[in-house]
Parts: sequence; C-alpha cells; structure tokens
Amino acid sequence: MMTLDERFKALKTENAPGQEFRQDVSDLSTIMRGEKLEGDPVDFSHGDVDAFTPTPGATKTWLKGYEVGGEQAYTQYRGEAKILEGLADRLGVFTGSAILADQELIITPGTQCALFLALGSTVEAGAKVAVIEPDYFANRKLVKYFGGVVVPIPLSYQDSMSESGPDLCILEEAFKDGTKTLVFSTPNNPTGVVYTKDTIDKISELTAKYNVTVIVDQLYSRLLYSGETYTHLRACKIVPKNMITIMGPSKTESLSGFRLGTAFGTASIIERMEQLQAIVSLRAAGYNQAVLKDWLSEPKEWMQERIKAHEAIRDELLDIFNSAGLSTAKPQAGSYLFPQLPDLDIDLKSFVKLLRYQASVTVTPGAEFGPTTINSIRLNFSQDHAKAIRAAKRIVEMVQRYTK
Repeated sequence: MMTLDERFKALKTENAPGQEFRQDVSDLSTIMRGEKLEGDPVDFSHGDVDAFTPTPGATKTWLKGYEVGGEQAYTQYRGEAKILEGLADRLGVFTGSAILADQELIITPGTQCALFLALGSTVEAGAKVAVIEPDYFANRKLVKYFGGVVVPIPLSYQDSMSESGPDLCILEEAFKDGTKTLVFSTPNNPTGVVYTKDTIDKISELTAKYNVTVIVDQLYSRLLYSGETYTHLRACKIVPKNMITIMGPSKTESLSGFRLGTAFGTASIIERMEQLQAIVSLRAAGYNQAVLKDWLSEPKEWMQERIKAHEAIRDELLDIFNSAGLSTAKPQAGSYLFPQLPDLDIDLKSFVKLLRYQASVTVTPGAEFGPTTINSIRLNFSQDHAKAIRAAKRIVEMVQRYTK
C-alpha cells in the first residue's frame, strides 16, 4: 500500500507545461558550453494558440452561453442537457456508434480531468493496469496515484508504420495474469502513431474476451495526415463491456483555454465519473460548455487547412532532425514529434534545462512518457512555422555541443 507522500510523489509536475520555469538552474554554470543562441522563445511543451487560433465563431458562441446567465452557469454536473444531446449525435456519427446523451456522455473540465475521472472510477488499490509505454505521461502517474499497479506494454514506433503498435502478445499475457484495465492513446502521445485497424480489432477482441475495462484517449483523432485512416475502438464488431472514450476540442481546434473535454461510453462508469466530478469540480465551467455547440461541425475547408499547415511543419522538422542524425518517427497524426537524442555527456534533465536557458527552447523530457525513453524529447509542433524551424535548428546545435 502506497503512503500519501508516495502517491503525490508519483504525480511529479515539474515538467508540466508552464512549470519548467520554476526549476532551479543555478547548477548550469559548471556544465554550460558556448554562448547563448539568439532566437524567439519557443515553448514546444504545448501548442501555441496564438499561432493556430480557435475555431471560427468560438468567442461568439461562448458569449451567448454567458448571456444565458445562471441557467448556463449552473448546469447538471455532467453538462447542460441540450448541449449533451447535440454532442451525442455528432460524436456518435464521428466514432461510428450511437451514444445515449442522458446516460453515456459527460462534459469535463478538459480531457485531463476526463482521464482522472475515468481512472478514478475504475482503478482499485492493488489492481493491475496495462499502460502502453511510451504514452501520455498522466496515465502512469494517475494509475499509481489511485493505488494501481502499472503493467507496462511496450509500443513499437521507430519501425515502419505498418509494424508500429503495442506488443499484443505481452498485452494478452497481462490480461491472463489478472490485468483488468487498459489505458492508452491513439493517435499516440508522444509519437504520433495511429493504431492500425488490425491492432484495434485485436485489442477489442482481447479486452472483450478477458473482460477488461478500456480507457482510450482519442484527442488527436481528427488531425490525421495525408493517406492515414483511423479505426474507432467503439465501432468494432466485438467491443468490451466496459469502455470509455475520451475526446475534446483543446488541441486540434486550439480551444485549450476553455478547458473542455468529453468522455463517453459505459453508462455505469459515466455515472461514477459524474459523482466524482461533483466532488472535484462540480462541472465543466458552465459558460464554456456553450463552445461545444459548434464542435465537430466546423467548415470542412477550415479543418483541411489546419491539417495541411501542421503537416508542412511536421515534414520540415523531420528533415532537420533526420538530417542531423536524430532518429525521429514520422507522426501519422497529432502535433507531436519524439526525436531520440544521441548519447550526451550530460544527463537529459540538465540538457532540457540548458535548452531553455541557452537556446530559449522548451521541450518535455522523454522520461515523462515511460522509463524506456529517457533519451528522447517531445515537441508539440503546433507552433508558428518559421519560429518552430529556427528553434529546431537551435536544438540540433545544442545536441552537437553536448554530444559525447
């Protein structure tokens, strides 16, 4: 049984977006080499909503929610009924399976909160939870916080995309050994891997066979690049009895400041999530919920242009890193790159600090996403194109300075 101190230690927030500036850099003077590199500061730890503005009409829609007043401010805990109805229809069409608005859907203060509520509603102390590695950093942290036992499932992502994905043999062995929950993201954060249809079908079959609860994060499932296809777990022929899908408009649609997320799936879990949300935050901000009225109904041309712009940044960054010998998988979706660094003669934690101090570039260390990726860094390339390219070149120069 973990102590309270151990549970909170597992959460570690020092590398979360915005927290890096609280880190102590007094120890850098003894290891620093060369002069500071000039350039615009770029924070790759999260997307730049000034570079990619929110969906058209978001401000006006929010204002209408505000003007409604108390009725919109104090919704039921899972969200305003009419908004839930529209969301259920659009999410059901998008994911290929109908959703009951009054039973199977909840609006949360961001997808991070949805993940917290979902795991908090399913993970008991001592329970084994299959966690893909690498994957979103909060997965492992929250499993440990709730007293669960992490069962790591390795993800292949450096090979050809047709061969990328979790090790399904190890996954099935974990289920045979008593693991009753699986949490993962597709597209994968931090690598951008999209699970193939065969992989999703197999995961669906295995989780149904072994009665495993599935929590799947599909935050970037709309930001698919040229030629890519996506398979929704909940649309498979065989689906697990207990499953929660998490989506939200914070990333692709640049609405992160509104702190909105959704979770949908098994009614009994959604009910638990609402009870937990009632204690944690009461509800997603009432006025902000109005913004979801337009989500998933943006102009087709707008979404196409957003994908095209991100793809252009991705491709140029890949050229820079691969030309410099930094092994970097090609993301199939989303806005993350996960380059692997060569052997440095300083530890990664110090290198990340030096990047920010010497090169005005903020990145997230790979150790956040799993113990096997301690030599990688994650970049969110949803940035001003020109600034991102210049920042990437500074990263390469810094790598060359500190390579063994």
